[in-house]
Amino acid sequence: TKHVIKNIQWVTANNFTVERGRQQIEELISTWDIHESWLHHSEFLEEEELKDSKRYHYRACWGIPTRRKPIPRATASVYFVIVISKFKPDTSPVEVFYRLESSRLIRRPEQCQFREKWLKDIIENKIACIERL
Repeated sequence: TKHVIKNIQWVTANNFTVERGRQQIEELISTWDIHESWLHHSEFLEEEELKDSKRYHYRACWGIPTRRKPIPRATASVYFVIVISKFKPDTSPVEVFYRLESSRLIRRPEQCQFREKWLKDIIENKIACIERL
């Protein structure tokens, strides 16, 4: 059986704002199959001007707070980039990429379904590292 990759309808370049970008990242995250115990917050980091595009950088920081540990021992970040091409028409949708904090692999939401296991792996590795120190 073929797994359906969930994506959203991305805003066009002429309708893009920094806040709209953050809202759309939240909309994308809402399509991910992640247990409700995970909490996150997203934030805009910076705007980057390149020769061929403008890039808007965001971060979503994830953790699993509990009653006994309301501040998680470790968190996992997912970094997003929204790209507005200077060569494509203003009416074309923005391009979106993301990567995990522990990885250099860049993913596109329409090509790869997000996996909760990636967040778990980052946090488990951080906790193991903390315990070794």
